[in-house]
Amino acid sequence: MTTDPPHAHGMLDVGDGHRIHWEVSGNPDGKPAVVVHGGPGSGCHPGMRRPFDPDRYRVVLFDQRGCGRSTPHAADPTTDLRHNTTAHLVSDMERLREHLGIDRWLLYGGSWGSTLLLAYAERHPGRVSEIVIAGVTTTRRSEIDWLYRGAGRFFPEQWERFVAGAGVAASDDLIAAYARRTEHPDPAVRDRAVEDWCAWEDAVLSGETKSGAPRPYGDRPSAARRALVRLCAHYFSHGAWLEEGALLRDAGRLAGIPGVLVHGRLDLAGPLGTAWELHRAWPDAELIVVEEEGHTGGEVTARHVRAALDRFAGAG
Repeated sequence: MTTDPPHAHGMLDVGDGHRIHWEVSGNPDGKPAVVVHGGPGSGCHPGMRRPFDPDRYRVVLFDQRGCGRSTPHAADPTTDLRHNTTAHLVSDMERLREHLGIDRWLLYGGSWGSTLLLAYAERHPGRVSEIVIAGVTTTRRSEIDWLYRGAGRFFPEQWERFVAGAGVAASDDLIAAYARRTEHPDPAVRDRAVEDWCAWEDAVLSGETKSGAPRPYGDRPSAARRALVRLCAHYFSHGAWLEEGALLRDAGRLAGIPGVLVHGRLDLAGPLGTAWELHRAWPDAELIVVEEEGHTGGEVTARHVRAALDRFAGAG
């Protein structure tokens, strides 16, 4: 599989003053596929192309609004986030598809990326050939509450620090408090919020360090961390602008689209229940449970993803 450099790239004006970075690699005449990165605000990187056979796929990567190489960047505190919502990102994906002259494409992503690609697929099912997800989330408020409150029962000391960093009572809306702190006029307050948020995310993933970086959040470059935390708090404090359970409720719109859902049983950040619910609501999707892996995946998850992509490479 490949991380070969892209043969085409550019900046697409998607309106509202935003320009998103995109790049295409693999076979120009291959099966179109788009990688939808996580976060929100993580940005894409060359390793995301690795599961695809470059001889059979035309692989599209793009940085969502406000992160990666897209502009303006959310790390800049003056960047207005009013036009950075799930609906805007869905529209951006469709505009990118049209810009690249693609009729239908395979969608691949995980974590927040699975939420965005499901929102896109339910809005534009006729433009989706297949879906592969590694780590299913739908960003319901119940899922957000689990990650930033419920999981605290496993890491009580670290969660107390996370609460303290929000500057509000534990019973208050912690995510909204962090969203306010990432917008604070004092850069020291903003930087502290970023550090406290990343420390909590790293704590939740700490049991998976053998299959990932020691600090997958805290070890990112400073600008990337600032954009990631600001966008996460922005999206999660608004429930991603989705009606609670809407993506599961509307999964019938995916009928006829083949899918593979790969999910680690040890995923503490996004427990398996959501993947199970999606599988039940979308009969065309196969659910593969990886017993010994979690949210960041590992060799077994990667193997199942590659197998799914290889299988779909020859499909029409």
